[in-house]
Amino acid sequence: MILVLWDIDRTLVYTGDIDRLVYRETFTSVVGRPPTALPARGTGVTMPLAVRELLRVNQVPERSVATLADRIVAELPDRLAGHRELLATEGVIMPGAVDALTAVHQAERLIPTVVTGNLRGSAETKLSELGLIGYLDTTIGGYASDDSHRPALVRIAQDRAATKHGAQFDRDNTMIVGDSLEDVRTGLEGGARVIGVASGTTTEEQLRAAGADHVLPDLGSTRTLLRLIGQVRAS
Repeated sequence: MILVLWDIDRTLVYTGDIDRLVYRETFTSVVGRPPTALPARGTGVTMPLAVRELLRVNQVPERSVATLADRIVAELPDRLAGHRELLATEGVIMPGAVDALTAVHQAERLIPTVVTGNLRGSAETKLSELGLIGYLDTTIGGYASDDSHRPALVRIAQDRAATKHGAQFDRDNTMIVGDSLEDVRTGLEGGARVIGVASGTTTEEQLRAAGADHVLPDLGSTRTLLRLIGQVRAS
């Protein structure tokens, strides 16, 4: 069996400014004033780390950052859930994502789940509203709500998959599919091979230079994707 760890944002879906709207609303609710700056786009950084940076760039005193960050993180999933209709109408499924998810989901020896910088509640809301959650076993995924250090999420997902499927998972049979430099770093440091997909803000050249095992321009070829995933044990 091969564990396939999908990234979500800009790999499977694009939710435009909805995440930024949620950051803005939650910051305002917790801090008591609107932010003047928001997290950078498309970095793949986990939400807890993005929230801490959000507080710092908006001149929140360092002594208050940890407490306020915890409050914001706790509120983010419910805030996003309050915009379900907006996600359903303005969220976009990335080109090729449905066919790619379908192919991996139907392949007998592949186990599809997620490793994401999203909190679990936020991840499941996005996937659900855009009709993708049925292609993934989200119960064995790794989320920013498990650990803010993204590479640690690989081991978390591997352990959950091992418990459920009675098999061991490591770098030899785990593949990340993602668009960002953080996805590559997550695999290199966390113990998984990486298929970089240049569907986000990171180019094919940047993904290769960062150490991705394979790089695709997009998810347009399910045959190529399945072939590369199948090379995990052979390589």
